Amino acid sequence: MIRGGFLSAEGRSYLQAVVRRPSEKHGVGRRANAILLLDDGWTCEEVARALYLDDDTVRGWHKTFTGGGVLALAVFGWKGSHSRLSRCQEAELVETLSSRLFPSTAAVMAHIEARYGIVYSKSGTIKLLHRLDFDYRKPKGLPAKADAAAQEAFVAAYEALLNGLEANEVVYFSDAVHPEYQSRPAHGWIRRGEHLAVRRGKGRERMNLMGALCLETFDLQLIETLKMSTQTTIDLLARLERHNPDKRIIHLILDRAPVHRGGAVRDWLERPGCRIRLHFLPAYAPNLNAIERLWKVMHEHVTHNRYYANFRAFAEAIMRFFKSTLPKNWKSLRDQINDNFHIVRPEQFRLIG
Repeated sequence: MIRGGFLSAEGRSYLQAVVRRPSEKHGVGRRANAILLLDDGWTCEEVARALYLDDDTVRGWHKTFTGGGVLALAVFGWKGSHSRLSRCQEAELVETLSSRLFPSTAAVMAHIEARYGIVYSKSGTIKLLHRLDFDYRKPKGLPAKADAAAQEAFVAAYEALLNGLEANEVVYFSDAVHPEYQSRPAHGWIRRGEHLAVRRGKGRERMNLMGALCLETFDLQLIETLKMSTQTTIDLLARLERHNPDKRIIHLILDRAPVHRGGAVRDWLERPGCRIRLHFLPAYAPNLNAIERLWKVMHEHVTHNRYYANFRAFAEAIMRFFKSTLPKNWKSLRDQINDNFHIVRPEQFRLIG
C-alpha cells in the first residue's frame, strides 16, 4: 500500500503547476479524461478535484464536446477569440459598470445573463472585465466635507512656516490614537490552497494615547490616559515645553477636536511666557497630519497579523514600538512618515453610497 503525504511541499507545488500547465501535448488527454469521468457519472466538482482544475473549466470542456464532438477537444484557440458580446453591448456594459459598483464577479455574471442572455463562467467574466479595463479593488474613503481650497491654503501656510523657521523654533504634529486589543488581518503572499488565520484578542480593551511628533528629529512625546480630555492636551503641551527648554517657540499642528480647543486649553496658552503656538488643520483633513502616518506604521509593526495573549502584552508591544523600534529605525521610516502631503479633491472621485 502506498501511503499518502510522501511529497514535500515544494515537490507537490511543482507537480501541481505541471498538471495545470496548458500544454497541447497532454491537454487533449486531460480533456478526454475529464469527459470520460463525466460519462462515468462523476460530477463536475469531483472531476475538477481529481484533475486539479476549477469546475467551470470542466463544464466548458463538456460544452465544447457536446457542441463539436471529439475533434473539438483538440482545438485550443490560444491566439484569442471574439467576444461573445457585441461592441455595442460591451460599450453599454462599460457604461453600466462605470455608473454603479458591482460587489462581486457573480453580480456582473448575473447582470450579463439578465441583460444580454449570455452566460459567462467566472473565469471568463474576470477576463472580460480585465479586457474592459476594470480591476477588483475597494473604493477609497473620502472625508465627508473635504475642502481642497482649505487644504491648499494650509499647505502654503505650512511651507511658509518652515521657510521662516528660526533655529530656536520647532514644529510638531499632534493627534490621538486608540489602539484596540485586537489583531488586524492584513494582506500577504500565501501559498495557494493553504488556509491561514490569525487569532483575535478577547474583549474590547484599548489604549488612549495622545502624541506629538517632530519630523526633523523624529522626537515623539506621548501621554497615556484613561480618557481624552482638555487636561490630556494641557499635559502634552507642558511636556513639550519641558522637553524643549532651548526653543523660543514650539509650533504644534493638530486637528480641531474639542479637547484641543476647550476653555482650559485656551487659558493655559494665555499664561505669561507660554511658548506653544497652535496651528489648526482644516476640517476633515487627516491627510495633512503627518502623525497619522506614524499610527499607520505602528499598526503595521504591532497589530497586523499578530496575536497577543493578553492586553498587557499588547500594550507593552505598542509602547516598545514607540520607545525602541521608532528611535532605532526612524531614518528608514522617513519615506513613510513625512510631510509629502496629498490634497484630497472630491471632484476627482466618482462618489457612491
